[in-house]
Amino acid sequence: MSDPTKEDYVVEFIKAFKAVEDEMEPYKEHRRDLKKNYQDNGWLSKQDISMAVKAYRMLKQGDDINQLTDYFDKINKTVPGV
Repeated sequence: MSDPTKEDYVVEFIKAFKAVEDEMEPYKEHRRDLKKNYQDNGWLSKQDISMAVKAYRMLKQGDDINQLTDYFDKINKTVPGV
């Protein structure tokens, strides 16, 4: 039996990657539904959601809190009571 070739590893990777993508799809759909629900109910605009997602990603990456504050200030101006 010969050692696997690079092409064999590529095929194996693609199959595994597809399996992961397929398993992630319900979560991606749930995320889209969550955003749509907030928009449909008039709770947040598309822009508000975009800024909130950016703030979340910044926190997740440990980015500068001052940048997060800037996003919060923008949200606060567009969404009273936040």
